[in-house]
Amino acid sequence: MTPVPTVPLAVALDRGPLVLDGGLSNQLEAQGCDLSDDLWSARLLADDPRQIEEAHTAYARAGARVLITSSYQATYEGFARRGAGRAEAGALLRRSVELARRAAGAVEGEVWVAASVGPYGAMLADGGEYRGRYGLSVAELERFHRPRVAALAEAGPDVLALETVPDAVEGEALLRAVEGCGVPVWLSYTVAGEATRAGQPLADAFRLAAGNDQVIAVGVNCCEPGDAERAVEIAARTTGKPVVVYPNSGEEWDARAGVWRGRATFDPARVQVWRAAGARLIGGCCRVGPDRIEELSRVLGGAAGSGENQ
Repeated sequence: MTPVPTVPLAVALDRGPLVLDGGLSNQLEAQGCDLSDDLWSARLLADDPRQIEEAHTAYARAGARVLITSSYQATYEGFARRGAGRAEAGALLRRSVELARRAAGAVEGEVWVAASVGPYGAMLADGGEYRGRYGLSVAELERFHRPRVAALAEAGPDVLALETVPDAVEGEALLRAVEGCGVPVWLSYTVAGEATRAGQPLADAFRLAAGNDQVIAVGVNCCEPGDAERAVEIAARTTGKPVVVYPNSGEEWDARAGVWRGRATFDPARVQVWRAAGARLIGGCCRVGPDRIEELSRVLGGAAGSGENQ
């Protein structure tokens, strides 16, 4: 196992911005993987983990200094539908951290691992993560998230990425679910304009994390690049914490046709604006590949305080 970084991620953020990776699924598809299953990239944890490690390695070599695991859509419930028992599912969740940690060893310098904790809607595999409002209470959502939080925390990531959260109700549930797990977290919403996908004002959603010392960063991901700048400003002003931002490419998914449409608007040159507004963890999400992450890393002058890019 590759040694964990000697510097905690929260400390590294004080030294300057760190480059996140990009979309894992698009890199896996570029490697020839079929992700049409309801488990999406999480299926490969069981079927072909080598592909996941290879995808992580591509981003590390492009300059990413934080790798986000393939556990976004990995849940006990989802694995159970494929016949995996609790023990096997827990082992697969822990494997997601191990694969990212091994990929971190492909480059010099310190590379941190963020264990992805995706929203309840990702388990539904019906686009619910872009709507929220599941009709479940905070307590019910907390009970859903807590077991996999425990499994991921057991694997020893540097941070838990509570990401693509569409709803402040689920944001509150996730913050409750991670209490006592012993791992710092970031909380990242998916947004439309200045509101969560469920329609709550972003300032209200971010305020849930204010004063919570376990939360080392707040921000947005899986959103339009054009929404990122204002969201960074709101997150920094509302919480006083470092901001995490990793939007999509700007293309739009046509669910009926099963294709991406439009043009990419993700512009690595804009990251200096995000940085000035308070962003300290900066990367890309869907359809942002290693080439864009390499550009982003160059624009930021490498990952500050975290070793040279390879």
